[in-house]
Amino acid sequence: MLVIALLMLIPAAASWQVQAWRHGLAFERQAARHSQVFSQQSQAALVQHQAEQHKRQALEQQLRASDQQHTRELSDAQRNQVYLRDRLATADVRLSVLLDASDPANGPAMRATAAPRGVVHGTPRGRLDPAHAQRIIGITDAGDNGLIALRACQAYVQAIAR
Repeated sequence: MLVIALLMLIPAAASWQVQAWRHGLAFERQAARHSQVFSQQSQAALVQHQAEQHKRQALEQQLRASDQQHTRELSDAQRNQVYLRDRLATADVRLSVLLDASDPANGPAMRATAAPRGVVHGTPRGRLDPAHAQRIIGITDAGDNGLIALRACQAYVQAIAR
């Protein structure tokens, strides 16, 4: 009886061992597949991250260039305003307005300067007080600054929206 039990136990143990080897190989293959899939996913995520990083760097570079351009425009506008204010203050230039020649309330109007080759006069004009001219220049300066800031904001939003 011991021999029969032994004869039954040996094949059972051998089959148990074979099953363990097969399952071990299956687990190793499955682990290798999972490792490969994980490696591919990691590689794809890395490529996507690098692409996003390049996009972000390109956007930052574009925004820097846009900011420099708008800063330059603002600086140029301010320089021109200062130049115009200086010319108004020193009476190098005078601001005048066109008057309605058909309106009798305007009274005698100052004529624009004569053309260099003739005696034909331009439309009637009224000269503005220098203080009023300075205020008008200040208003246009604020308007120019506002328009430049608006263009900068619009460029920023357009760059971000892409």
